[in-house]
Amino acid sequence: MNDDVGSSALRKTLLRLVPFSMLLFFVQMTDKTNVSYAALQMNQDLGFTPAVYGVGAGIFFLGAFLFEIPSNLILLRVGARRWLARIMISWGLIVAGLAWVQTARGFYVLRFLLGAAEAGLLPGLMYYLGTWIPKERRGVATSWLMSASAIGPIIGAPLATGIMELHGFGGFAGWQWLFLLEGAATVVVGFMTLYGLPNSPADARWLNAREQQWLSDVMSRELAAKKRTGMTSLAAGFLNRRVLIALVISFLLVFCNFGLVLWLPQMLKSFGGLTNMQVGLLSVLPYTCGAIGMILCGRFSDRFGERRWYLVAGGIVAAVGYAAAGLAPNNTLVFLSMCIAAAGILSTFGVFWAYANDLLGGAAAAGGLAFINTASQLGGFLGPTVVGYLRQATHGFTESLFVLAACSFVTAIVALALKKPPPQTSTLPSGALA
Repeated sequence: MNDDVGSSALRKTLLRLVPFSMLLFFVQMTDKTNVSYAALQMNQDLGFTPAVYGVGAGIFFLGAFLFEIPSNLILLRVGARRWLARIMISWGLIVAGLAWVQTARGFYVLRFLLGAAEAGLLPGLMYYLGTWIPKERRGVATSWLMSASAIGPIIGAPLATGIMELHGFGGFAGWQWLFLLEGAATVVVGFMTLYGLPNSPADARWLNAREQQWLSDVMSRELAAKKRTGMTSLAAGFLNRRVLIALVISFLLVFCNFGLVLWLPQMLKSFGGLTNMQVGLLSVLPYTCGAIGMILCGRFSDRFGERRWYLVAGGIVAAVGYAAAGLAPNNTLVFLSMCIAAAGILSTFGVFWAYANDLLGGAAAAGGLAFINTASQLGGFLGPTVVGYLRQATHGFTESLFVLAACSFVTAIVALALKKPPPQTSTLPSGALA
């Protein structure tokens, strides 16, 4: 009977919290990358050079880098529901404000403020799910969450270029409508978060009393196991060797990912003869490959209790894809190679964050996950910035693709140094794993 209660509690928790968390992350990814589609019109309208755009696209991550850890520590104090809602509402307003940008300086300032407003969303969601979902289901849960980073562009690319067809309506350019409408949607989702996200199992009205108790007991046992290995103190979240290795991997993964994501529309446009709508539709395929890879890796990672080798394999596949794109003799092969690179790099994200959440608990998770993600933000700043400068210096993307290939290969090498978190006895009854 207890197994039935556990299975029911897990099923309800996964079905309620993972899709809602995906919605939040989907909106973040859409707002984070919509500038890449806006640039198809905005750069010409405002006279932005590739270097100006690259800095503006990347400076978002500098703002997030500076405020990531404070944001997650505040979340630990005030609760996920209120703080995640605050993040979304404030960043939605800033996204809408980008519609009135006129100068490079204004572009830099608002992108920096957008990063500061969004700081803490991903580690906050990871911490939140880590207090609800046991480690035996964490790989698939985090992979589904991170798949929003691929699903976002799948939906967001044609959505963005479609919105931009409103060019001239009401006196606004298409790129201005893009920022206005997507910013307003983010504010709406922020208020949904404020009224719909429970802080703990005791607040979840969709769990009955026995299910609430079962889930609270399971997560308490898991936290106690991490406490016995010393992985719940705030210091452990910053100083543990495995955390520092994860910090390096996080930087490399996001450098490689956003070096492609924020330049993909312009890379495709450089093929020649493509409309903005065709660019948006073509952009869907690399992210579809990445989403499939992410879900499969998360599922098999949970099944076999392995995280490291999936990270190594993803880094190698991405390196091969980026290098092949740089060497390809025609645009068709360049595009197919980009799909391989996206599949490789994106497949690693869910497994990577499952590893980090397996390792940390309590204050260590709140501080450590944010600490790890600060490296992501720095990688997100440098990736598109480096591509922008190389694009301006060489008038092409070949050298940029080689840099992304090298960083992907280094990711695989560094991942070899990871060790499994200290072994823990399963906190779930066998029936709950079915």
